[in-house]
Formats: sequence, C-alpha cells, structure tokens
Amino acid sequence: MTKLFLVEDDPTIVKVVQEHLQQWGYECLAPKDFQAVDQEVRKEAPDLVIMDISLPFFNGFHWCQEIRKFSEVPIIFLSSAEDKMNQIMAMSMGADDFMAKPFDLSLLVAKIQALLRRSYQYGNQETVYPLKNFQFYPTENFLKNELTSVPISPNESRILQLLCQNRGQIVAREQIIELLWQNDEFIDNNTLAVNITRLRKKLAAAGLTDIIQTVKNKGYLIEE
Repeated sequence: MTKLFLVEDDPTIVKVVQEHLQQWGYECLAPKDFQAVDQEVRKEAPDLVIMDISLPFFNGFHWCQEIRKFSEVPIIFLSSAEDKMNQIMAMSMGADDFMAKPFDLSLLVAKIQALLRRSYQYGNQETVYPLKNFQFYPTENFLKNELTSVPISPNESRILQLLCQNRGQIVAREQIIELLWQNDEFIDNNTLAVNITRLRKKLAAAGLTDIIQTVKNKGYLIEE
C-alpha cells in the first residue's frame, strides 16, 4: 500500500483528508510530535509527503529543508495563502508541487497520483546520459561516477533528462513546464527558475558547473 505522510496540525483537516485518501487505497499517517517531523518521516519512509506551511514550533519550510537533507521524497505543500511568494518559497525549499487552501479533495488526489507517477514510474527506459565525468541515471534520480553519487529530486531528474534528450538544442521554458506540471495554474517561469537553480547547485557541488545554459527569453540547453 502506498504510504503518505500528512504534516497538518488541524485535526479536522487531518481526519477528513485521511478518510478520503484511505478510500483511494492510500495509507495516510500524521505526525505524533511536531518537534520531530523529520525524524518521523525518516522512520516511516513514506512515498509522498503533504506539508502544511503553518505548523507548531517550526513551519513547513523548515521541515522541508530538513527532509531534503536525507530524502528526495515527493513533497506537496499546502497553504491558506495564495500569494506567489509562498509558492516560490515552497519550491525553493525543495517542494515538488503546491496547493492553496481551501482545496478540493479530488484535486488533491489527482495531484498525488500525478506526482507519484512521475516520481516512481517515469521513464522506464534504461537510457543513461553522460555528463562530463558523470553518468546520469534518470530512472533512479541520481548522477554517479567512480567516486560519488549525486541524488536529485524527481522533478530535477525530469528537467535534466529533457535537456539531455535535446542536447545542443534550446528547450523552451513552456515545454519544461508542460512536461512537469501540465500547465498547473500555480506554476510559472519563476517556479521553473527555482527548480533550475536547485538543480544547478547540486550539479555545481559535484563539480558540474555551467552544464545547463540559459538562453535569454527562450529557455535552457545543454551544449553538445
């Protein structure tokens, strides 16, 4: 059974969401200690995390950062605030998707299903892409060489794979957004830029600087 972890402090919302998700065959857990959310996520090893922003002790941004220190589990953020800043903050902290409260339960299920599909089932092919002295394994969400392995998130992996598939060609921003989020109403170029920045930082930390080039007003590319 697919395991979800709902980090939400409103017991009414937790109850309603858990009951609804259980009808769809998901096991939905909630934190017992809001001062140790990261430890509970590590222990339970869920397939996906649903994270509210406003929480006791520490907010969702904090916990997202802590979880990203040891896991690339897909994370959907929830927030009662609809402003773009919360969306951009969520994505920059490592989130994969975002929903504003109040939210429709059927839409939440659709987002969960889509994110699980693209995180765990995307790209069954065994294609491996060379990037300087690394090999990029898109189905496993990591880059590897003789000395180290670099984990990246499912979204980052999809971006990198699309660029590798079109090596030497400019990939339009709209094409990447369509691939990742199917023109979700919350997604725009700023959100994509945040994901690109996160990916570049991980690549740079492994010595792969300037792999992804920005083509002003057009998109991104990896040169031949």
